[in-house]
Amino acid sequence: MTGDVGSWKTFGERTVYDNKWVRLGLTDVQAPNGERWEYHVVHLAPIAIGLIVDDQDRVLMLWRYRFATDQWGYELLGGLVEDGEEPAATAAREIREESGYQPIGEAEHLIGFEPLPGQVTAPTDVYLWRAAEKVGEPTDTEEVGRLEWVPLSRIPELAQRKEILGAGALVPLLYYIASRNVADAASGQDQPTETA
Repeated sequence: MTGDVGSWKTFGERTVYDNKWVRLGLTDVQAPNGERWEYHVVHLAPIAIGLIVDDQDRVLMLWRYRFATDQWGYELLGGLVEDGEEPAATAAREIREESGYQPIGEAEHLIGFEPLPGQVTAPTDVYLWRAAEKVGEPTDTEEVGRLEWVPLSRIPELAQRKEILGAGALVPLLYYIASRNVADAASGQDQPTETA
């Protein structure tokens, strides 16, 4: 990681800690004001998330506990992309392992984002399916929780109550709802209006 981006400059990075899931680096960085220091940067493996929306406008989610933030809430299904694996395949595999559901049809790439770009690299890609079928029981015993088909109409309320956990669920859900609203509005504008 070396370069000059605008008036920010980086002069390399040294690894402080590294394992399969996370790498912590100290980046030699110079800010626009000329100040230079070592900045902590956390690097995570790429993440793939699956969003399944059924024909009743419900999304498949997992209600679970996260000890790091001491919170219960809803999450989408997904996980870290393994070496050599396509992100869409990761999302489909994680859905099967965590829920016992198999996505049906081709994945649609919904959105890609970095959840915490100020200090963390965690490239996240989200894939959309319009249907899934139950093919068995969850096989990932670490990802335990209650599976639920949550109506999309409840998402704003759940977000307000902080019951949707993390950017990996909030960003895709809110993006999907917003893009659908834009599409609905556009299609409504194209239709002729009735006059009395």
